[in-house]
Amino acid sequence: MEKQQVIFKDLGIIDYKSAWDLQEKLLLETVEIKSAARKADPGYNPILLHTSHKFLLCEHLPVFTLGKSGSMNNIHLSENELKAKGITFFKTNRGGDITFHGLQQVVGYPIFDLEKFYTDIGKYLRNIEEAIILTIAEYGLNGERSPGETGVWIDPAVPGRARKIAAIGVRCSRWVTMHGFALNVNTDLDYFNYIIPCGIADKTVTSIAKELGSEVDYEVVKSRLKNNFEKVFAISFQS
Repeated sequence: MEKQQVIFKDLGIIDYKSAWDLQEKLLLETVEIKSAARKADPGYNPILLHTSHKFLLCEHLPVFTLGKSGSMNNIHLSENELKAKGITFFKTNRGGDITFHGLQQVVGYPIFDLEKFYTDIGKYLRNIEEAIILTIAEYGLNGERSPGETGVWIDPAVPGRARKIAAIGVRCSRWVTMHGFALNVNTDLDYFNYIIPCGIADKTVTSIAKELGSEVDYEVVKSRLKNNFEKVFAISFQS
């Protein structure tokens, strides 16, 4: 089967709101095409529709984001304290609770039309996890899933040792996705002390650098991650 083409763009370092606005724009463009096709022909074949997939990678300046199911009780700083520390805050329309984005963290935003893959959000989330698990395995790290907790973990079944290395939270409209994942590479993990990450109080957060005891090449991690997304989703990136 021919691989699906995905337009790739590296946004570099970008503020969270700008990236969010771009995602919304790209999602809306695809949704409008699908809505018009459905109106013209309710029995249309979505696979034949001329919509395109996008995949954005970036780093964010320090920001806390709260998902639709999140609680403000999971952030320990006041608005003034956030400003003093140079951290922005957004309530978002993705799933999940609170998380942190910052420099040297790979943040990925797939804007995929899942009707051209499969209409199964659970499978989509597991495939994102799988691409990340394959990536950190290239650094000798055993990434795993924790039942009932989306994301990628190290030692999830070991009491007192479970730590999350990648967070995932998505939104889907007419089977078009946005938001995505955040993989901690050389991330400053001290920021996570100001929140209860993902609303899970009894587990900690880690990074590739922390697990290895030294920093790694951020650009190489991105390259490996892209390759593993191509494998898992059977896609081919194009500029």
